[in-house]
Amino acid sequence: MSQKVAIVGSGLVGRGWAIAFARGGWDVVLWDPIEGAAAKSLELAGTIATDLAEAGLLLGQEPSTVLARIGVANELAAALDGAAWMQESAPEKLDVKRQLWADLDRTAAPSTILASSTSALVPSSFTEGLPHGQRCLVAHPLNPPHLIPCVELVPAPWTSAETMKRAEEVMNAIGQKPVVMGREIDGFVVNRLQGALMEECFRLVADGFAGPEDCDAAVKHGLALRWSFMGPFETIDLNAPGGIADYIARFQHMYREMHPAQQRRVDWEGDVLPKILEDRRARLPLDKLQERSRWRDRRLMALLRQKQASSKEIGD
Repeated sequence: MSQKVAIVGSGLVGRGWAIAFARGGWDVVLWDPIEGAAAKSLELAGTIATDLAEAGLLLGQEPSTVLARIGVANELAAALDGAAWMQESAPEKLDVKRQLWADLDRTAAPSTILASSTSALVPSSFTEGLPHGQRCLVAHPLNPPHLIPCVELVPAPWTSAETMKRAEEVMNAIGQKPVVMGREIDGFVVNRLQGALMEECFRLVADGFAGPEDCDAAVKHGLALRWSFMGPFETIDLNAPGGIADYIARFQHMYREMHPAQQRRVDWEGDVLPKILEDRRARLPLDKLQERSRWRDRRLMALLRQKQASSKEIGD
């Protein structure tokens, strides 16, 4: 028996969530406070579903079958009525979130799990004091969620263990790959990892050690090849004959010696920015960003298809 999810906020992320849930067999209802936005999002979802089908990423379903599971509601209450899950993807503004979540908690049935897609706000900042706060959490996707399965499940201090368990089950059921956090912290896991890498890239460019394209090349032709199918701990576990303890014994001194220089922060909007803008705009004019984003999504589809095939053939 299918379940219903309410998608609150129908922009890029909300639309991706709608496709991910519908592909997973859920009935989806989109709602957006901007008139016509949800209907427009549903229209754009048709193109995405077609691309996914051509890439073999609709689990053998026809685009029409998946799209038939997605509808639009004119009122928030109608979207929430009977929903087992609510996924909010509203603007990253704390005052907006607090008002919206008060409405969500008041309107949704007590059994409905309420999840936010926020990438910048910890769940306690907008769920504190809600009567049903135990069913609230962050379910932060990477963009776009229908192509990148990782989703961070972040509890507020009052989120129940039952809610976290159910959230993990739901995400696994629709094909996402949950990262279950024990407690909240700014940036969660992914942005903290990404932030550490970005800080180093900005330092390297600012100090003249490498250009933006060199940093990109080091990741896409080096680190990312391994990281696309195994994480940093497994990487170093396999990079020394005696495993992770052996790797630490061999190389910890190198990282320890680098660490002091990595404590200095470069202002991303300072003198380094013109260097990066000049490089990026020479390689990709602003009017080509949308075209390149479509290229990115198609590359992601190809990579996801290859990873799925490799998992079946070789194993995870």
